[in-house]
Amino acid sequence: MGLGWKLHGDGATVSSSTIVAPDERLSWGRTIGLGVQHVVAMFGATFLVPLITGFPPSTTLLFSGIGTILFLLITGNRLPSYLGSSFAFLAPIGAATKIGGIPLALSGIIVVGFLLALVGAIVHLAGAGWIDRLMPPVVSGAIVALIGFNLAPAARDNFTKAPVVALITLAAIILVTVLFKGLLGRLSIVIGVLVGYLAALIAGQVDLTKVASAPWIGLPTFTAPAFDPGQLAIYLGFVPVVLALVAENVGHVKGVGQLTGRDLTPLTGRALFADGVSTVLAGAGGGSATTTYGENIGVMAATRVFSTAAYWVAAIVAILLGLSPKVGMVISSVPAGVLGGATTALYGLIGVIGIRIWVENRVDFAKPKNQLTAGIALIMGIADFTFSFGGATFGGIIVGTVAAIVVYHLMDLVGRARGTDPATPPASDEARAATGAIPAEPRAD
Repeated sequence: MGLGWKLHGDGATVSSSTIVAPDERLSWGRTIGLGVQHVVAMFGATFLVPLITGFPPSTTLLFSGIGTILFLLITGNRLPSYLGSSFAFLAPIGAATKIGGIPLALSGIIVVGFLLALVGAIVHLAGAGWIDRLMPPVVSGAIVALIGFNLAPAARDNFTKAPVVALITLAAIILVTVLFKGLLGRLSIVIGVLVGYLAALIAGQVDLTKVASAPWIGLPTFTAPAFDPGQLAIYLGFVPVVLALVAENVGHVKGVGQLTGRDLTPLTGRALFADGVSTVLAGAGGGSATTTYGENIGVMAATRVFSTAAYWVAAIVAILLGLSPKVGMVISSVPAGVLGGATTALYGLIGVIGIRIWVENRVDFAKPKNQLTAGIALIMGIADFTFSFGGATFGGIIVGTVAAIVVYHLMDLVGRARGTDPATPPASDEARAATGAIPAEPRAD
């Protein structure tokens, strides 16, 4: 598929029995509107990542847009997706920043991007069956859940800095989610942050000095990565993120394929490779790592428009926003209390999405191997178990991830050998697609 799109019907309407396919589009006016809608949908989660990590927001938006264009090109313009900031990186970025600042964290992002691109190349050549065998639902769900719950202390720390504003922000997110349907309900994070920001302004907690002095147009701040071979433990701390990104991308392909009625499985390797390349590029320039976004799947499901043309518009809008230092300064001015309220919801959603994977894949927790796999991994992740070996220190996410994989496969192997536990068949494509197959990003829906 090239960059040409067929006009869908009259270009103005979509019947209840049809969809606008990836290779189709509505009129350009409507397509531009849909593209802006995708920017709004991704914005709430995407701008929070640089705020939490200390990365420049404008740089993150710029590479988010560039990454989306790369994704569309590498997947042959056949897989609609927006690449927003990944929350799966927050814990390892925090650990790396404390030791070597943002440059060391960027080098960790590049390592993850390279490994993800490598996985994508392997999947493209050998298929994705081995991913299901390595990470059955009980394992993938545990990894996604512990990534979210491991971040709970960070949410608490910001919440306690301005508890009233944090509570207002959190309450707004909850109320918007339950009061509104459709797009407004999906934008609960954005609206909650806006409400919290207004409350912080009234309380005098927002410093707008830098906003006033920032120019409307200009290049964002670029930061070069700094690799340190002596920080092996830091780099190993980033490795579990690869598994979460693999799950997210596989889930995105399955979910969009189910919604469009197309077999997009052959694009899985390309999707993984594209996200890996985008993440490497972002890390090389100082932006946040990227991933496919569940929020935008929600927009497509609601509008029935799956046109990749809308994503080209969204990518261009994001790039233009990234080229406005004033926009970046407005984002940077969001105070700790607002972050505390928003991340309390977001981190909880990430953790619950892991549990949702278990529920919708019907993981049998009557089986001891599933009980111990999930239980041990969660305790190690939530309590942030830390082990030192050879001068290197490994935190709860990597320890919990390794535990989930080792405990499951060891118990599965011994159980089958002893005849005490028959082999569990892999989840069907329908079951995986029902979850968006493991979307590890926070979603308001």
